[in-house]
Amino acid sequence: MAKRVVAAIIEKDGKIFATQRGYGDWKGWWEFPGGKIEPGETPEEALVREIREELDIGIAIDRFYTTVEYDYPEFHLEMDCFLCHITEGEPVLLEHDAAKWLAKDELSSVKWLPSDVELIGQLSGD
Repeated sequence: MAKRVVAAIIEKDGKIFATQRGYGDWKGWWEFPGGKIEPGETPEEALVREIREELDIGIAIDRFYTTVEYDYPEFHLEMDCFLCHITEGEPVLLEHDAAKWLAKDELSSVKWLPSDVELIGQLSGD
């Protein structure tokens, strides 16, 4: 079974926004905010909606970054990742336990979801 999701790599002042999951099997692990693509949505539309629902902010998508594929025990994940910036508001944690703005050399300081680890390596090298 494959799950297709989107993730926002939100940048501001040279730092990247990371969120800590507040629910589920991976509670306490860190991730990029985002979520599932609903039927009829483009990945970009889904990302804007998910970020509004999770963080109560508006974002603009600057560009597609990469697609991460990862095999969890229960499912195969396909995650389209986009570089974004905030256009409206300040992040409010509606679904997450915590959040941090991390410089690229600080990205490995938190415990990322397994599917995000490869992405952290790519971002740290940019």
